[in-house]
Amino acid sequence: MSISVNSILPNPDAPATASAAPHAVVIGSGFGGLAAAIRLGARGYRVTILEKLDAPGGRACVHRQDGFTFDAGPTIITAPFLLEELWALCGRRLADDVELRPMSPFYRIRFDDGETFDYSGDPEATRREIARFSSADVAGYDRYLRASEAIFRVGFEQLGDQPFSSFGAMARIVPQMLRLRSHRSVYSLVAKYVADPRLRMVLSFHPLLIGGNPFAASSIYSLISFLEQHWGVHSAMGGTGRIVDGMVDLVRSQGNRLRLNSEVAEILVEAGRATGVRLSSGEVLPAAIVVSNADAAWTYRYLVPASARRRWTDRRIERARYSNGLFVWYFGTRRRYEEVPHHSILLGPRYRGLLDDIFNHRVLAEDFSLYLHRPTATDPSLAPAGCDTFYALSPVPHLEAGIDWEARAEPYRRAIERRLADTVLPGLGEQVITSRVTTPLDFQSRLLSYRGAGFSFEPVLRQSAWFRPHNRSEDVAGLYIVGAGTHPGAGVPGVLSSARVLDRVVPHASTFS
Repeated sequence: MSISVNSILPNPDAPATASAAPHAVVIGSGFGGLAAAIRLGARGYRVTILEKLDAPGGRACVHRQDGFTFDAGPTIITAPFLLEELWALCGRRLADDVELRPMSPFYRIRFDDGETFDYSGDPEATRREIARFSSADVAGYDRYLRASEAIFRVGFEQLGDQPFSSFGAMARIVPQMLRLRSHRSVYSLVAKYVADPRLRMVLSFHPLLIGGNPFAASSIYSLISFLEQHWGVHSAMGGTGRIVDGMVDLVRSQGNRLRLNSEVAEILVEAGRATGVRLSSGEVLPAAIVVSNADAAWTYRYLVPASARRRWTDRRIERARYSNGLFVWYFGTRRRYEEVPHHSILLGPRYRGLLDDIFNHRVLAEDFSLYLHRPTATDPSLAPAGCDTFYALSPVPHLEAGIDWEARAEPYRRAIERRLADTVLPGLGEQVITSRVTTPLDFQSRLLSYRGAGFSFEPVLRQSAWFRPHNRSEDVAGLYIVGAGTHPGAGVPGVLSSARVLDRVVPHASTFS
């Protein structure tokens, strides 16, 4: 399945959408925007998705270059039932359009001394790996996983798709949050159960997958550990872009449309209510409701008029804490590295110190840790025959650090290349045949991410749940927010759940008749 020009048009074979149906405009075609459009379509809305870029997907878009296919953003799928729900709303099955293949191991973690840890969904295999490092921590790991499950049962199952539209809703969960000690950091929770320093790294890195510092992110985000164990970690055959294509097809099957190369310049507000959008071309699209899958901070700072914002003022947006930025090097090699698994995490010589540099000091450190993605380990079709597709992702400070990425990008890429050549990809310099990089500057200019942050607001306790921009705007009636910057947060399960919240806060289309 692939996106063609015809994808911007309604499916001619779909049931005709009543012209009298209320119009919903969705800004952005990332996972959150596409999921929102599907859910709104199922509830009777006539939906138009407006995408700034020339292809759908947002952060989950695809780069194709020299015969190689690179997923630009998310590379793994957890909690696949959230996708299955969307297909079911359209009377279809996810498995008929997308093959999700389970990963084993989930990740291979390589420490700076060359020792590795295979992190998997097999409890016994994981215990054996833990015992290799510290047999005394096996029982502690079991206790930690039970704690992660308890947090998962509340944080994901009970609260993941619940709107926090009032402080009262937040106050009702405070006792549970206190019982689960959500004020603690993820690292602090892990350290309570596990003593070995390397195992603490293995069990605490997960907040980095959603833009959080393990030493600052609320321990509620330790639910990711159990979530992965519960549903597994999967990769989409054909790449994550195959899922995006499938979701676009669901939108079309509902008789709704996606417009590419259509950048929204302003959300129109009259008497405190969103009435539509104005495009950068000057075109105006009236709407009964507006849903923004654009970056939440960018939405309020640049799309909603300041006169319509009492809570999300410029000052509040500027004072908020934002996630790290991302430096991503996409490259293809003329040979295959069969010994490298689908997902690797290469830890540098420092853990807390490096994270302090990224999140607190905002300096570009000479040492770094890397997430290495080799999708051709699972799906060789993503590269020419005999070749490999990779991306290497390095967490870096966001743009408030003032790093001159125009000057620093290539030296930083070369440093990553040397590190990979010295560790897991020998002879890499002679094997690279295609290459491209993405920096926080690209996140700001291309994806309109405030301060070039990779995951919007940093997931600390005072920026979670009620303290994030609400799914139903606090400032503008008829405006709704989905994506990484609203509740419940970043990551594919998070943004899909944010669209799920819409079913609770957006009135059914019939209420407009």
